[in-house]
Amino acid sequence: MLNKSMKIDDIDQMIVTIIQSDPNITHNEIAEKVHRSQPTVGIRIKKLVDIGILDYQAGLNLKKSNIYFANVNIQTKYPNKITEIIKGCPHMIYAFRLSGLRNFQILIAGSKIQELDMIVNYHFRTNPIIHFVSMEIVLDILNDLILPVDLKFRGCICTSNTKKIYGDF
Repeated sequence: MLNKSMKIDDIDQMIVTIIQSDPNITHNEIAEKVHRSQPTVGIRIKKLVDIGILDYQAGLNLKKSNIYFANVNIQTKYPNKITEIIKGCPHMIYAFRLSGLRNFQILIAGSKIQELDMIVNYHFRTNPIIHFVSMEIVLDILNDLILPVDLKFRGCICTSNTKKIYGDF
């Protein structure tokens, strides 16, 4: 289905798989693996980037980091307002808008477990437009997961406000 709608073939799919497994691989090495010339591989990679199939992202490997994570599920009738909250808080590093009863799933990050709870309290548990909130601490990340994370978590008042109320946690 992907190859028909995006007009990519088996070679393109192989190139994407190879780059995903080793983002630092050279075009020459890819060319050897897919039995094509280096210029052909370069053209194919440019096409994949241009159509949005392939993208590069630098970030923190969450599996190897020393940061705490939680999965937060919420239910609201005001998804646009929740989207604004998510985009405005650097602790919310990944989010999905879902169908069904719980309409958001959010991955949050913090330097301490107590901080995660404070973030959820500040943004969601005290918010009257939220009908349901659950938070589960992530115990282990099984595969490498690379996401951009602001290690100083700048730009949101949630933790500075909670530190004023609860003290330094």
